[in-house]
Amino acid sequence: MSFRVGFGIVAATTVGLLQSCSPPKTERDRPAPVPLFNGVDFDGWKVDGTAAEHWRVVDGELDFDGVEGDLWTTRSFEDFEVRLEWRWEGESQGPRRRPFIEPDGDYRLDEDGEQVTMLVEERDSGIYLRGNSKSQVNLWEWPAGSGEVYGYRTDGSMPAATRAAATPLLKADRPVGEWNRLAIRLVGETLDVWLNDQHVIVACELPGVPESGPIGLQAHGSGIRFRDLLIREFPIEAVPPMSDDHVE
Repeated sequence: MSFRVGFGIVAATTVGLLQSCSPPKTERDRPAPVPLFNGVDFDGWKVDGTAAEHWRVVDGELDFDGVEGDLWTTRSFEDFEVRLEWRWEGESQGPRRRPFIEPDGDYRLDEDGEQVTMLVEERDSGIYLRGNSKSQVNLWEWPAGSGEVYGYRTDGSMPAATRAAATPLLKADRPVGEWNRLAIRLVGETLDVWLNDQHVIVACELPGVPESGPIGLQAHGSGIRFRDLLIREFPIEAVPPMSDDHVE
């Protein structure tokens, strides 16, 4: 079952679909997902003067023109799983050299101690978690792929295990112009990220991440669209075990 059909439809269709399915008991026991975006307007989102100039609702999708203005939810969230689809649109920010990242979170160096880079068509955005730019799940064209948690990976004061876990295990991005499926689960200080059904960030501990805060869609100079935004909140007694069973 595809993400868009099975999990990514606006409120009325989502509710009907969930009522008509017979998921496993472990899935039924979890809180139901609800839309973060209704596909019609910015209800539930804080749109300041800058964001209002550069974000639109087009064909049931959130469309950003790549200029400026982050978009934030009006509500704050604690433990949750958010799912959405995104794709790049429009021109890139131009060719730029971007570094390779090693599994331990450090940059790859050549025999002379210089960073190893490759030329990419620069595109950049991200998902802010709990109102915090440091706990941002990056969407970009770097060699490492999307899902990376830049603020934690590059913080030398963080434990080595955190810096390594903040680096994607593989690049799972689809070609520019195609839709990507993203699932982000943050429970306590533990972050997991799935990109196109690949578990790219696994049990990454984020020391000091706020306990609660809004979710933000980052404006970072690249045109991008989002659709099918859903969130499932986890009460303390209903937090599920970490597994891949939600990407069915």
